Amino acid sequence: MPVVPMKEMLQRALADRYGVAAFNVLNDLSTEAVLAAATEENAPVILQTSVKTVRQYGRDQLFGIFSALVRDVPVPVTLHLDHCPDRAVISDCLAGGWNSVLFDAHELDVAENLRQTQEVVAEARRVGAHVEGEIEGIQGVEDDVGSDEASVLQSLEVAVDFIERTEVDCFAPAIGNAHGQYKGTPTLDHQRVSDLVEATGVPMALHGGTGLSDEQFTDLIARGCAKVNISTALKEAFMRSGLEHLEEARARDKWDPPTLFRHQRAAVVDMARRHIRLFGSSGRAW
Repeated sequence: MPVVPMKEMLQRALADRYGVAAFNVLNDLSTEAVLAAATEENAPVILQTSVKTVRQYGRDQLFGIFSALVRDVPVPVTLHLDHCPDRAVISDCLAGGWNSVLFDAHELDVAENLRQTQEVVAEARRVGAHVEGEIEGIQGVEDDVGSDEASVLQSLEVAVDFIERTEVDCFAPAIGNAHGQYKGTPTLDHQRVSDLVEATGVPMALHGGTGLSDEQFTDLIARGCAKVNISTALKEAFMRSGLEHLEEARARDKWDPPTLFRHQRAAVVDMARRHIRLFGSSGRAW
């Protein structure tokens, strides 16, 4: 199936109250593994790239990897640029084929964030792409973006005004969630998700998903978190499986890179399938 618009994917998920898993992929192996998991679960999926990964590969090479791997995939896929505060990178990725971006301007005051987000939305519309917005930083550093300091929360009225005036297609609220691993059980403001969806009809994006309980995921998705980001869990599956296999290789003094790749792929596929099933998107491909 060809790449589909993020807005269509998320509006379907919001209407039927399931979550589309959005995985921050690292390279060709993790990308192929996530696509394999989505195919096995017959589920729509969002592939996310960080600014760090775009710069590591270069826009054209990274988009080439994506294009080659999704060509024969039978489920809906969206390519999304995650947490990007740099307008030049936003423009470069939109021009290079990304069909969704998160313009992360939470460090600006709300008025300037709103003004620039309106410009990003207009730019995205010209190439048929969509935009996720946010006005509060999600606590924690992810791929060199973010801060360990909690962001100042805006009122519901300010958030609703931002969503309506920018016409973003998805919104990432701060509800006590955080990037990375939680140091304790997070206390989340579930009602804020319900209030925002009720007021705007716009799907919410849940960041900082790794470490939430199954019950928290299920409740937030039912309230309107149609996009659920998974980054840390993928990195841990990728790295821990690699470490496990390398320790075995050292013990046996047998060094065969393809076996390492197969081991890591299997771990990422298992991780992705588990989250897809939990979010209720299995069998939701069209």
